[in-house]
Amino acid sequence: MDASAKPRKMCPKLIIEGTRLTWKTELAFTLNEHPRVVGPRRYRYHSPLISAEWCALTNVPWGRGLVNFETPDEEARALETYHAWLRILELQKYYSWIIDRFHVSTRVHQRQTFGRDYDFTWLEDQLLPLGFRIIFCTRRPDTFASARQRRLKVSGNPAQYDDLQVFVAEQEEFRRVLAESCLPILELDMSNDDVAGAADRVANWLEQTGGLYLD
Repeated sequence: MDASAKPRKMCPKLIIEGTRLTWKTELAFTLNEHPRVVGPRRYRYHSPLISAEWCALTNVPWGRGLVNFETPDEEARALETYHAWLRILELQKYYSWIIDRFHVSTRVHQRQTFGRDYDFTWLEDQLLPLGFRIIFCTRRPDTFASARQRRLKVSGNPAQYDDLQVFVAEQEEFRRVLAESCLPILELDMSNDDVAGAADRVANWLEQTGGLYLD
C-alpha cells in the first residue's frame, strides 16, 4: 500500500425510525460510537446526533416539535426547520450523521392524529445522493409489554406507555409510509432487546451495501 495514500473517510448517514419502545435512541447512541460505523476512536467527541423529536416549538416539557406540531404557526416553523436541516446536511455531507426520528415520524404522526399528510419527496430526493439510509426499528407485538416494563424504570412520562396497542398500530403505519420511500431501508427486529447486536447488524448492512462512504 502506498504510504502516502489517505484512508477513506467514513461518513455514513442514518435515519432511525419506528414507534416507541423499539430502542431507537439507544441504537442511535450505540451506532454513534461503533468503530465499524464511525471508525475507531481513542476518546469520545461530539459526533452529531440530531432528532425531529426534540420538543422545541413550545416552552413546556413534552411539548411539540417537528413530529407533533399542531397550529399553522408550528407547521410553518416545522417545515422551515426541515429545509434548514437539509441545507446543513448538504453543506456538511462528508461527515457521519445519525438522526433519531425524522420526516417519516412526522408523516406517521400527522396522518394518524390529524388525518393530514405531508409530501417529503423533495426532502428524500436531496437526501438520497447524500447517502442517507433508513433503519426501521420494529418488534413483535407480543414483546411490547416486556419492553414497557424496562422503560418504566427510567421514564419521566410513564403514562405515554399505558396503551400498547397504539404502538402496534403505529408500527403498521410506519410500514405503509416507508413503502413509499426512495431511500434504502433496513428493517431491524429489536424484539430481543439486544441493542449491541442490532448495531452490529447495521454495521454489516452498511459494509455490504456501500453505505459507509460517499464517493
